Amino acid sequence: MSGTQLTVTLSGGGADDARAVVRALEGTFGAPDEVPADENATVHTATFDGEGQTGTAGGGGEGSGRLSAPVTVTVQGSPEAVRRASDTLTRAFTARDDGAASGDQEQERELLLEP
Repeated sequence: MSGTQLTVTLSGGGADDARAVVRALEGTFGAPDEVPADENATVHTATFDGEGQTGTAGGGGEGSGRLSAPVTVTVQGSPEAVRRASDTLTRAFTARDDGAASGDQEQERELLLEP
């Protein structure tokens, strides 16, 4: 369902940090297309197409791990998916909202997650 599709782009930190962020979102959005694995990559991407949990209560964030370095996360999708992702990441990590951009049917938000 396109209303639940979310694309997440992560930069900074390493593959372990990217996996921690993806794990935090799995409870809310289900499993991603693939888990970041390339240890040499400087940018990681994951796409969530699943239904996951419909609310934010209890979704993701629990036991997601700690970050070794600051990670910039850009989430893009429907306004509802972006809101749910932002809420989930803010609960799971120390986060700073670095702004949002809205289109006709999609929204993009950038967060800085800190260790």
